Amino acid sequence: MQAKRYFYLIKVQYLGYRLHGWQKQPNVKTVEELITKTLRYVMPEQKFKILGTSRTDAMVSAQESAFELFLDYEPLTDLDEFLKEFNQNLPQDIRALAITEVDAKFNIIQHPKLKEYAYLFSFGEKNHPFCAPLMANFQFDLDIELMKKGAKLFEGRHQFRNYCVRVSENSTFEREIIKSELVENTEITANFFPEKSYIFHIHSAGFLRHQVRLMMGALLQLGRGELTLENLENSLKPGVEMQMDYIVPASGLLLNKIGLEDF
Repeated sequence: MQAKRYFYLIKVQYLGYRLHGWQKQPNVKTVEELITKTLRYVMPEQKFKILGTSRTDAMVSAQESAFELFLDYEPLTDLDEFLKEFNQNLPQDIRALAITEVDAKFNIIQHPKLKEYAYLFSFGEKNHPFCAPLMANFQFDLDIELMKKGAKLFEGRHQFRNYCVRVSENSTFEREIIKSELVENTEITANFFPEKSYIFHIHSAGFLRHQVRLMMGALLQLGRGELTLENLENSLKPGVEMQMDYIVPASGLLLNKIGLEDF
């Protein structure tokens, strides 16, 4: 007799600074490994597996991410109580936000979604050390106004072959960027943050490996005078070989939101 299966969507947030990304790997702490370990503790008799919606790199944090929980045999009887117990046993740098029961038709990988990333940074004087888990710091001058113009060039449908690393040639390099803007940071604050900091916002249905960090790196080169707006515009055209190689530190990158339709 085939076991009955139950499906749940769980939204989570985490600080990635001490973690080696989402995906389980041998001999290092990852978000998936710590979540799996906690689930085994709170549901010792259950047979289960999980599947994440987005794989973040080492040191990247998430304001909102999600995973699907598959349970065999027994459903969760009280979702609120489960969420409470789950949070009580998760490490301090991971928090479960919500749980929703879904059906077998739901597929967390293929379900339509919009990913919102943010890159938080400052420049000039070195930051307070407490900023390190969330904010990159560049100790050189930048033309922020020029960088704002450069960020807008990414909006729309473009070729991002020059903004990715270690991908298959079968990858789809044409991507549509729904929103790309660089603004002064008023969203994420702390009393030890510098007086001024900035956020690069980037929204799309999907990203290539290291794409956002390479886009941010190109904006930094623009702000330093190493690239021009024309260079940036040309780098997005089909057939132009202009591989970007400045990958900014991962600790400034934040998966701000996973917009799953209807959830």
